Amino acid sequence: MIDECLGVEVRIEGDGCPLADATRATGASVDARPPLLRADGNALLRFSGPARDDLADALDADDRIRYLYRSRTDDRHTFRCLSTRPCVVHDLISAGFLVDSLAYGPERTAVTGAVVGQDVLQGVMETAGETVGVELERVYPLGPEDDAPVARRWDLTPAQAESLRTATAMGYFTVPRRTTASEVADAMGISKTAFLERLHRAQHALCSQAFDVDAPPASGD
Repeated sequence: MIDECLGVEVRIEGDGCPLADATRATGASVDARPPLLRADGNALLRFSGPARDDLADALDADDRIRYLYRSRTDDRHTFRCLSTRPCVVHDLISAGFLVDSLAYGPERTAVTGAVVGQDVLQGVMETAGETVGVELERVYPLGPEDDAPVARRWDLTPAQAESLRTATAMGYFTVPRRTTASEVADAMGISKTAFLERLHRAQHALCSQAFDVDAPPASGD
């Protein structure tokens, strides 16, 4: 039995899959579940994006997307569909990458997940090396507590977790920054003020828990 599990984060640039193309064309950000691969090579996709018709229109006009279904809420749309175009993520999964989350942004795709053991990690990286635009960002050992979803582990609301996830995927926290608060807010379909408020509440929750600071909890989303 292998007793080592490694967390892995990679960045993909220049992916030509439908979701990557739609986010580049519209400037929106999309959070996706790992694709379910069919025996015929097509993929079943489930993902969510801001409540904007341009994203839905771009996907609906793409002939690689079939059976597109959209459910709507006030500030978020959830999509289900079939994609006939394999993407880079499929190659990583085939090499043994256990994908937890995908965040498609206008400039890149952020993929987080895990591999079981160094041998599998080596195979994943060899596959990534053969794929244009795949860059390893972080590798770290996983403990039992890491199997909990980030939002639940750090007591974040869904809106706070989304603000952190989208900002990270779009490069808001890099030095220098690759995007602005206004651009992240536009991708989420909310105002800049709402984005910054959610982001600050999320940062407050993360920092107070990480450093065990007994600060008053922030209210709201």
